[in-house]
Amino acid sequence: MTAATHRIFGRPMDAPVPHGYDQIILGMGCYWGVERLFWQQEGVWLTEVGFAGGTAENPSYKQVCTGTTGHAEVVRVVYDSSRISTEHLLKLFWENHDPTQGNRQGNDVGTQYRSLIMYFTEAQHAAAEASKIDYDNRLAVQGYPAITTQILPAAPFWPAEEDHQQYLDRYPDGYCNMHGTGVQAADLEGLERN
Repeated sequence: MTAATHRIFGRPMDAPVPHGYDQIILGMGCYWGVERLFWQQEGVWLTEVGFAGGTAENPSYKQVCTGTTGHAEVVRVVYDSSRISTEHLLKLFWENHDPTQGNRQGNDVGTQYRSLIMYFTEAQHAAAEASKIDYDNRLAVQGYPAITTQILPAAPFWPAEEDHQQYLDRYPDGYCNMHGTGVQAADLEGLERN
């Protein structure tokens, strides 16, 4: 059973995306730390951990951990793009995990920990592809291998169980294996304005 109310925002977890807002699905390894990163951002309206990109319907955390469902651990981010841009969310995405590791993040190994962006609009798709090219070039200069991040159209998102939602709010010292490469992503908003 998934949570009814978001612990940080106090909103129903199944609230519809408000008119004029956007959503994006991001996989960066273990989803606990990823969710905290995004709920802390001004302009983010809701975060929800769950699973996407696999074949099983409504999988449990235990099922996904077997690596047989094809799902990745992801965070669905609902945001007001007039207050926080897709480009800024993508900058946070690239800088806060290692997108070159394939089916792992650090000690977390398996397809469920793969790097993944799922977009809902063509504008998000274009921003994701542009930022991937830029960040891949920046990583290559520092000696990193090619980015393995999948960029895909949004697929069914299955919320994780209640005890996984906003986990690091309940357990602030809980497990978080989020580490970036130290390489900075471009400020694509600034590039677009010039």
